Amino acid sequence: MALIDEAADPFALFETWFQEAEASEINDPNAMTVASVDREGLPDARILLLKGWSRDGFVFYTNLTSEKGVQLLEQRKAALLFHWKSQRRQVRLRGPVEQVSDEVADTYFATRPRQSQLGAWASDQSSPLADRETFEAQLAKFEAQFDGKNVPRPPHWSGLCLMPSFMEFWQDREFRLHDRVRFSQSPAGWSGQRLYP
Repeated sequence: MALIDEAADPFALFETWFQEAEASEINDPNAMTVASVDREGLPDARILLLKGWSRDGFVFYTNLTSEKGVQLLEQRKAALLFHWKSQRRQVRLRGPVEQVSDEVADTYFATRPRQSQLGAWASDQSSPLADRETFEAQLAKFEAQFDGKNVPRPPHWSGLCLMPSFMEFWQDREFRLHDRVRFSQSPAGWSGQRLYP
C-alpha cells in the first residue's frame, strides 16, 4: 500500500478515498461522526450522512432545534470523522460551520422520500417523547395535512456546511505502523505534514 502523498491536494485525495469506499463499503460510505460541543464545552457526537461536498465544504442536514442543531448553530464549529473499515482508512476534518441557503436546503429536501419529509415535520428531535403512539399520531396529522400536496421543507430543518481548515488522512499499516498526514489551510493554500502514528 502506497504512502499518503504530503504534497497531494487534500480534496482530490478525499475524492479518491471516498470513491474507493463507495465501491467497497457494505453500508453508507457517506456515514460520518459529527462532533460538536454544548454551552458548557462538553463534547457530543453522533453519526450522520454526508449529502454533498466540494471545496466550499461538507454538507449534512438536520433539525436545527435538535441538540446537535442548537450546538452547531451556537458554537459554529465542528469536527467530522469518516471511518471506512473495508479500506482501513479514516479522514478527520475540523472547521467552522455555516447554515446552507434556503434554496440549497429546499432542493435537497425535495429529493427525500415522502415519509422522510413527513418525519421531518412530525419529529421534535431530541425532545422527550411520552410514547411511540404520540409520535405516530403526529406523523398521521402531517400525512393528513399534506395529503395530495407536495411536502414543503419545515422551517426548522436545513443543511449545515463544515468548511475544513484541517483535513487529516490516516491509513492502517501492519504492526500499527500507520501512515498519517495532516493538511492545514493557510493564506498560501493547503500544505501537508506527516505525523507519527
